[in-house]
Amino acid sequence: MLPSTFQGELPRALQHLIERERAADAPPAPLPRRHFLKVAGLGGLVLGTFPGLAAAQGAAASTAPAALKPTEQPLSFVRIAPDGEVTVTINRLEFGQGVQTALPMILAEELDADWSLVRSRMGSNDGAYVDPRFGMHLTGGSNTIKHSYTQYRELGARARAMLLSAAATRWSVDVATLRTQAGQVIAADGRRLGYGELAEAAMALPVPTTVKLKEAKDFRLIGQPTTRIDAKAKSSGRQAFGIDMRLPGQLTAVVAHPPVFGARLKSVDDGAARAIKGVKAVLRVPLDRGAEGVAVVADGYWPAKQGREALKLEWDTAAVEKVDSTRQLAQYRALVKQEGPRHFEADMAPLAKAPRRIEAEFVFPYLAHAPMEPLNCTVQLTDSGAELHVGSQFPGVDGLAAARVLGLKPEQVRVNVQMAGGGFGRRGLFSSDYVVEACEVAKAARTAGLSAPVRLVWRREDDIQGGYYRPMHLHHARIGFDDRGQVLAWDHVLVGQSITEGSPFAGVMIKNGVDNTAVEGMRDPYDLPMRLTVHHPKLNVPVLWWRSVGSTHTAFVMETLIDEIARQTRQDPVAYRMKLFGDQHPRHREALQLAVDRSGYGKKRLPAGRAWGVAVHESFESVVAYVVEASVKKGQAVLHRVTAGVHCNLVVNPRTVEAQVQGAALMGLSMCLPGAAITLKDGEVQQSNFGDFVVPRITDMPEIAVHTVPSADPPTGMGEPGLPALAPAFANAIARLTGKPQRQLPFQLA
Repeated sequence: MLPSTFQGELPRALQHLIERERAADAPPAPLPRRHFLKVAGLGGLVLGTFPGLAAAQGAAASTAPAALKPTEQPLSFVRIAPDGEVTVTINRLEFGQGVQTALPMILAEELDADWSLVRSRMGSNDGAYVDPRFGMHLTGGSNTIKHSYTQYRELGARARAMLLSAAATRWSVDVATLRTQAGQVIAADGRRLGYGELAEAAMALPVPTTVKLKEAKDFRLIGQPTTRIDAKAKSSGRQAFGIDMRLPGQLTAVVAHPPVFGARLKSVDDGAARAIKGVKAVLRVPLDRGAEGVAVVADGYWPAKQGREALKLEWDTAAVEKVDSTRQLAQYRALVKQEGPRHFEADMAPLAKAPRRIEAEFVFPYLAHAPMEPLNCTVQLTDSGAELHVGSQFPGVDGLAAARVLGLKPEQVRVNVQMAGGGFGRRGLFSSDYVVEACEVAKAARTAGLSAPVRLVWRREDDIQGGYYRPMHLHHARIGFDDRGQVLAWDHVLVGQSITEGSPFAGVMIKNGVDNTAVEGMRDPYDLPMRLTVHHPKLNVPVLWWRSVGSTHTAFVMETLIDEIARQTRQDPVAYRMKLFGDQHPRHREALQLAVDRSGYGKKRLPAGRAWGVAVHESFESVVAYVVEASVKKGQAVLHRVTAGVHCNLVVNPRTVEAQVQGAALMGLSMCLPGAAITLKDGEVQQSNFGDFVVPRITDMPEIAVHTVPSADPPTGMGEPGLPALAPAFANAIARLTGKPQRQLPFQLA
């Protein structure tokens, strides 16, 4: 995708609620060691976090006593070949965020492996690969390192202890006299055995329940800038992704989707499609949200695509709402004036008498995820079950959905997680729309006499127009403050669709009519007297989390308005923020100060026509501050230089953090560029490809310097936190140049 890609985006508020739910429940009963390799039937939402969802998978935890859970068993995660090569299975989807390197680094650190011999592979919907804290298969919410840091350290330490025990038995010595280094066990007398020589015997030993972990001062790998395991394959074009799946006899399917969400077919003329060489079948199939479509199955993508283009289809759109962006904005503006559910409640009486006031409306459009690799899924049906090959953020959820569609038991479906080319949340949703679509096509093809595996491929146009967007939002703020910048009252209204409505999390995420994913980032970290009213209209546009979720719009609103108050009261925007932080937010203070110091803000003289912009925001427990340099050229905003100050606690791989911030900043920049919006007219999405849904080009990329605050505290997430503060920092620089605050994304300078 961009310099780095990510991700699945479980919102911060949702994570907190899951953690509370899990803490309230008894932990899942662990499986005995001899059975833990047989837990593929556990699927995705295992016992512990949401028992009802776990039961829906047909999963049942073993009642036999055992000390370790499947997530703690090294045999599921570590394979050591006779030549000493160590393969580490990662319990997440790798789609650019670097976990394929970071997790093996963590495990190899405690294993004392030879890093040059470490490889990695992705897992499946096996129960061993759930998020150890949430108890579900999940890549999202910037949780991988945060939740699996201790898990992978312990896995490595357990495997190392087993290798030491095997060596002690072979040499008939006290295990305490042995040490390890770079993939070898070393005796006091200098004898050495490679891990490959010991692996078979070691893995047959009992797994230790407790292990001692290294002290940070003894780390060899953690904290070192490390080249990614997949760097060579990706940079040379040899990396295989889900879309590259090739199975014997495999067929390819392309589906004609309705022009309006939820529409059904009125008539199908497929004569011309069937006549195209290579087309094997034309199938009418049910689609997401009650819609219908037509799948063209062929012996390759090109004939399938040609077949689809040859279809003559008539659609029935009479029964579905036809959303229009212009009418939608008017509807949202009308809702602003109405009473609604409250998220924050504060006294608004001081607003009327405040010596200074700001009234502002902010408009944020729908946004497509637009990963570089379009959606795809390969389904292989057998007499005993099904096997899926897919770049999934929720392999357990997707496995359950596949089982439901195919009429199978959950344990009959295996989901093999494939490398994915980006996702940003689109590959992790509870409807499993494109996975269900692939299974419907495979089922229909089998009924039609085609027993081969079927690879469903979405075109770029399908991906841009296929729904599940970052919701459109409208914010309206009325702020009263004094000449010192003290906010006396902040009356705020937010309008936008709920992304958790209808999902399994609606019951815990929507409280008093407010979806917490929409309001995360509002007010924080500033202690302000805010009244926040929220409206969640229901429209016929599918919506979903998008990298950094609610912070994509709340950070922009908060940080541009805070900056505007500073400008109106003639205060330096950095000093004003520091004053508002007080003593309550040391990580925000450290991140911002680091960005200021490294950028030269306030000391360096900028070229004529440039201005500084500043913003800071916390998401997913990490804080990112930006100090940027920007200008306006020929009526367009130009971003020249970005300096990031990052506080994510302990850094496992500095190169990964740098890449994540670079990629997230560029994705944040994408929200600012003209053409970066999804709009609808009479129910149809007007954009279709990168020609009319703009993403940054290399010429848009500013110089970016990334600096991290040193810390030994347990790591927090970095897949998403680099995105939210970029757009407001850029906007604040433009406002200083033009005198006009930016109230809309993408920017409107005219």
